Amino acid sequence: MKITTIGLDLAKNVFQVHGVDAEGNVTVRRRLRRKEVLLFFGGLEPCLIGLEACGSAHFWARELAALGHDVRIMPPSYVKAYVRRGKKNDAADAAAICEAVTRPNMRFVPIKTEVQQTALMLHKSRDLLIRQQNMLVNAVRGHAAELGLVAAQGRGKVEDIIAAVEADDDDSLPTLARAALRPLVAQLRTNEKAIAELDAEIKAWHTQNEMSRRLATIPGVGVLTASAIAATVPDPSFFRSGREFAAWLGLVPRQNSSGGKERLGRISKQGNRYIRRMLVIGATGMLRYARAKSAPGAQWVNGLLERRPPRLVTVAMANKMARIAWAIMTRQETFRAPATAA
Repeated sequence: MKITTIGLDLAKNVFQVHGVDAEGNVTVRRRLRRKEVLLFFGGLEPCLIGLEACGSAHFWARELAALGHDVRIMPPSYVKAYVRRGKKNDAADAAAICEAVTRPNMRFVPIKTEVQQTALMLHKSRDLLIRQQNMLVNAVRGHAAELGLVAAQGRGKVEDIIAAVEADDDDSLPTLARAALRPLVAQLRTNEKAIAELDAEIKAWHTQNEMSRRLATIPGVGVLTASAIAATVPDPSFFRSGREFAAWLGLVPRQNSSGGKERLGRISKQGNRYIRRMLVIGATGMLRYARAKSAPGAQWVNGLLERRPPRLVTVAMANKMARIAWAIMTRQETFRAPATAA
């Protein structure tokens, strides 16, 4: 019998395959070693293959698509509903994937190219180094405070403590304390150099990518945010509207509506945390210009500030920026400021 749909449960070395025919009858149920995956699918006629989004999903999607198959990646939370109760194993997961991929209302994840994945690696590596830098700064600040050296808030305010650690003739720190803090300071310097190198690589990728340059024309969206969106969203047509894209980022309120009454809560905070954080940071920076009535849409922002707290307004601005980004990616245009009312 001809296999029409396959659910493939990915793993590091052992993969589970569940295939059905056009009538839904199970035609194949087997385990594959990593080296057997491409040999097995290379001997099949083109069919629909479902995968769960995970660490290696985009790699396998590209490899299987190169063999002529129709590959679709789904969020694991959407597949979970199709797993039979009391049967949590690889075979049950593969069967659930096979069932979920055929649902007409299923949401799919756009398959990223290798170039887009490597661009996102720059962002993820930079984000990790930023977190490590904050940890190092806090550690140096905390240890120095135990000895009476207190620095104000901010990275630049720690330079006086770092100078005391690096100086051999400074008596403000004991010898053992200087020996304990010097490795932290050295690692901090190394981190800052690595972050600067990654910033240069991200800027170079942004300069070469047309979509990223278009997104950077949005007020409040800089090189980091624009390049992250361009690398994360290879095909904006996966989203039917700007609101759906904003919901994918977790920038829409959660609903608990019933009986015809709409109840809206806080934002869901689901979806892509990194892009959502970058948009909120950009909106926060734009807020002071909007208060000075020197930014596009200042009248709308100031109207919200009269009724809502500033943090809620920044999230609303981030939601609007996400919708504008979707429109720019879909229409292949650049940002156009709204006409000022007479």
